Amino acid sequence: METMVTTIERVTDTHTAPTTGTTRERAARYILAGTRLALGWIFLWAFVDKMFGLGMATESKSAWINGGSPTKGFLTFGVSGPFTDVYTGIAGAAWADWLFMAGLAGIGVALLLGIGMRVAAVAGGLLLVLMWTAVLPPENNPFMDDHLVYAAVLAVLALLNAGDTWGLGRPWAKLPIVRRVPWLR
Repeated sequence: METMVTTIERVTDTHTAPTTGTTRERAARYILAGTRLALGWIFLWAFVDKMFGLGMATESKSAWINGGSPTKGFLTFGVSGPFTDVYTGIAGAAWADWLFMAGLAGIGVALLLGIGMRVAAVAGGLLLVLMWTAVLPPENNPFMDDHLVYAAVLAVLALLNAGDTWGLGRPWAKLPIVRRVPWLR
């Protein structure tokens, strides 16, 4: 256990360049960076598809730029469980559409760039937990689904400074405002 803690401390040391450390430490940084990029793409793709209706999950006629609502369809017809009334009540509301789309875009961009990882992890975790509560219980498990797993992964990425490898996390951390307000890291 002590070796694992030491390894994690080395991986997360903000003064260690991504090319230093043991092979295992470098591999861990690269795996975390790859996971960050993959999760960032998931968020950003959801935004792009809902914005432009590229035909994956959103048809062109339902795209936000064509007057569609990114929240109305799912929150009207796809929710179940104890929070159904809450979600159907906000389905299609302009403020919900804007918050949802801004969240998807902001979280996706932050993860892809490796900046604002703490903010992205909190915002992404909140969004994912809200999405989890929209369909309770999950279809294939009494309580666990990918939304909760992704929320945990976001926390790990932020805690281990995954934006420092293959990202702009290090220069971002040196900005005066980020130094003054460390939770922006």
